[in-house]
Amino acid sequence: MRTLLITGPGGSGRTTIAAATAFAAAREGSRTLLVGTDPADTLGAVLGDADAPGLTVRRVDPDAGFRADLAALQERAGGALDLLGASRLVPEETGPLPGAEELAVLRALRDAAASEDAYDLLVVDLPATPRALALLALPEELRRVLRRLLPPERQAARALRPVLGRLAGVPMPAEWIYETAARLDLQLAAVEALLADRGTAIRLVAEPGPAGADALRTAALGAALRGLRLDAVVANRVLPESEAAGWLAGPVAQQRKALDAWREEHTVHAVAHLGHDPRGADDLVVLATPAAPALTDPVRWPVADRTAEDGILVWHLPLPGARRDTLDLVRRGDELTVTAGPFRRVVPLPSALRRCTVDGAALREGELRIRFRPDPELWPRTR
Repeated sequence: MRTLLITGPGGSGRTTIAAATAFAAAREGSRTLLVGTDPADTLGAVLGDADAPGLTVRRVDPDAGFRADLAALQERAGGALDLLGASRLVPEETGPLPGAEELAVLRALRDAAASEDAYDLLVVDLPATPRALALLALPEELRRVLRRLLPPERQAARALRPVLGRLAGVPMPAEWIYETAARLDLQLAAVEALLADRGTAIRLVAEPGPAGADALRTAALGAALRGLRLDAVVANRVLPESEAAGWLAGPVAQQRKALDAWREEHTVHAVAHLGHDPRGADDLVVLATPAAPALTDPVRWPVADRTAEDGILVWHLPLPGARRDTLDLVRRGDELTVTAGPFRRVVPLPSALRRCTVDGAALREGELRIRFRPDPELWPRTR
């Protein structure tokens, strides 16, 4: 299954592009699942009467998901709640907490990946770019937190909990905590695998112009830092060149300049301005959005071995649009914290680099190159 994640700055028309992409794919014969993440169901308004064989539309419902999670949590922790004398909450009397919407989207991605229904294409209408990139970072971040709080090697201590409790009164986590953590880790791993799959790509939607250019530059940098493959840029609401007269001459020239700059760095698909908000099947067909991308190799951060020539190894991190004054690197043990602009990611070092010390870094042609020098105390010696 191919997966196309569509996002863009607020007001760029990303929901319309997501609907048009899924509708076009279904009309061409692909079994397509379109997932909407807006609780207000703007996707339904855009689709209107649009219907095509093979098109399935689902909307994320964070309220229902939160109630289901709350009921399941209280069921698993029932014994502990009874011992504490806590009264149970009725799911219907609670509203979703902050973060419930993001978790509902992750659950929708997990369910789509594990679905028994055979889909050729999954199209996800993500929130606006800043929230979308933060959401896509959650699986990796949450799994890292889980491993720190409940490392797998400590789970063997569960068998010693009763003994430790009797001998020294050492408090040990309850069994259900480990079970819940393991179950959550598996679910997050499934989403991570979907995002890292060679069939997954992100497509950015923006209006050509100064504001769109700034948003696109930031979004491309965030996607690159997360290791997401950027498929294409959809330049939405492009004015026709034939209208480059009168007061429209300025906007048309501005769009043309932005498009020329974007095409130097990205694959760009221009979608015409219809003169009104697209609604229904006829408008979605006229938009003529590009087809879903083909399968390609996932994004890789290769390590170049230059020990024979310079005595170093170089880790190559593609970060298009990054600037030196907004870059920061911090190594802690076997992890490297990379900050690029408003984005930050903690990544584990490849095994070979864990036995090295950081020797410096340079940003060249949109690529961060970090130099590592083998530690004589840890590096295997040649005879």
